[in-house]
Amino acid sequence: MIQLPFKIRTKIQDQHFQLDSIGLSGSQVYLFQNQILKVQEENEEARNEYRMMEWLKGRLPVPEVIAHVCEGGKSYLLMTRIEGSMAFQEEYMSNPYRLTGLLAEALKLLWQFDITECPCEWGVDRKLAMAGYWVAHDMVSMEDAEPDTYGEGGFRSPGELYQWLLEHKPQEDLVLTHGDFTLPNLLFQGEELKGYIDLGKMGTGDRWQDIALCYRSLVHNYDGKYGGKKYEGFSPKLLFEQLEMEPDWEKIKYYILLDELF
Repeated sequence: MIQLPFKIRTKIQDQHFQLDSIGLSGSQVYLFQNQILKVQEENEEARNEYRMMEWLKGRLPVPEVIAHVCEGGKSYLLMTRIEGSMAFQEEYMSNPYRLTGLLAEALKLLWQFDITECPCEWGVDRKLAMAGYWVAHDMVSMEDAEPDTYGEGGFRSPGELYQWLLEHKPQEDLVLTHGDFTLPNLLFQGEELKGYIDLGKMGTGDRWQDIALCYRSLVHNYDGKYGGKKYEGFSPKLLFEQLEMEPDWEKIKYYILLDELF
């Protein structure tokens, strides 16, 4: 294991651990029996995750902070480990109706939350400002984008995509959003939601941001993009039936394209 701050070392001592290989955040995640240590660059998302965990403690099912240290440009966040199965596990993927119902309930639980004093804001203006920085500093990868985002019929560059996003900003419907509402970030046990994890982008935002990323995650998990295994029986309409909402495809498109810049 890497060298750790004293405050963190005293909490984990000589426990055995595994490195987490799931996720695309670029952080190092160490899995202990009852704890998780997340090590990443000290940046806005790292600070956001700590603030949201502290604010939501006892209010929503999220990990609890055990210790937090920022040192040498790194953030070390030691938190409780939530027991449960990630939403992309076989037991849920094999039953699309059950899975979309659980995801819909997890979304609705966020939307019912009072955001009056929420310490973190992730509205479209803030995200566009961050995206503009990434574009200006040539930090956007085109390799991981959806197949039709760039090239023939799509955008010529992240800069052109960014300009389109500026010109097509949607009207926001503000709620508490997870910010990366994808199947690996939801833990269930049976029919019970055990926890939301990876909270670096959590805060107030448009409800369609979470819906868009949830929809994309479902599509790609069912078509085998991430795990290699394809599942039958999934239709996008299942999610919207469970949400009791008509899909706003323009907003879904917008937030998926916005996510391409991060």
